[in-house]
Amino acid sequence: MSVAIPLLGALLACLMLVSLGMGPVSVEPSRVAAILLGADSSLSELSSSAAITDAEFIIVRTIRPPRVLLAVLIGALLALSGAVMQGLFQNPMADPYVVGVSSGAALGATIALSLSLEIWVWGIHSVSLFAFVGALAVTMLVYGISVRGGKVAVPVLLLTGVALGSLAAALTSFLMLMSEQNLHRILYWLLGGLASRRWEHVEMVWPYAVVGVIVLQVHARDLNLLLQGEESAQHLGVNVERVKLLLLGTTALLTAAAVAVSGIVGFVGLLVPHMMRLLVGPDHRRLFPASALGGAILVVGADILARTLIAPAEIPLGVITSLLGCPFFLFLLHRRRL
Repeated sequence: MSVAIPLLGALLACLMLVSLGMGPVSVEPSRVAAILLGADSSLSELSSSAAITDAEFIIVRTIRPPRVLLAVLIGALLALSGAVMQGLFQNPMADPYVVGVSSGAALGATIALSLSLEIWVWGIHSVSLFAFVGALAVTMLVYGISVRGGKVAVPVLLLTGVALGSLAAALTSFLMLMSEQNLHRILYWLLGGLASRRWEHVEMVWPYAVVGVIVLQVHARDLNLLLQGEESAQHLGVNVERVKLLLLGTTALLTAAAVAVSGIVGFVGLLVPHMMRLLVGPDHRRLFPASALGGAILVVGADILARTLIAPAEIPLGVITSLLGCPFFLFLLHRRRL
């Protein structure tokens, strides 16, 4: 087994440790580690010869963990979904948003914000709930329109996703123009970010993440066979239409869950799978876990930059991932045939 995956896991753990200490109140990584390992705030003495304060203890144990865990989950889900979409569509430019997930989520969130429906429903913020429902609704519509005789032609699905995604984006723009008083909040959500995220947001995402990761990993071999052609896969025992539906549905659900709590975070699902293929190869049984770890690393690192570059103000997370992803993707594009 490649050593790349354990190394990626170690790098992610280090970044999470750093992220927990970054913010208006800075906490050294050694102190963060001591707090996480259960050090008592009144007894712990570290290299700085200063006891851990109650404020540091609360920040590291209560306030920042939801944001860091969400960064891990969102990065992992977007990158994993990107790896699936690129394999399924056999298109290096495919990403998790290709079937209209992001446009649907943006439309749902914009409806909630334009109507000032910012309440908590069953422990979930209404904006996230509307975004999640909007993402799934558009994706289901794309799939429904693309079915021909009980089968889904991948090119038709792609084009339908582009068309309905554009329609949802147009409706979002219209609502923004009609809701000038909420324009700033809508725009800030669309740019993506993790500010003020709570444990409720983590609880909204992690069940989908656990189930989705297991389902995709179990069907990684089937996706490998699909890359050889649908007829060949059928002869080798793969139920092609069932696997396509399962992979599309799972990635749509994972992407919807991620976007619902973070807004639109670009380039993660497009860039990370390419980087991981260079590292671990094209076999999806290794590519899936590598992409999940790589995506988590990218988003956690981007979130650190978002909080620190112009502190105490914060840059939207989607802006940082695009600024990091675009030049690097262009570099990969010109260095290799993707």
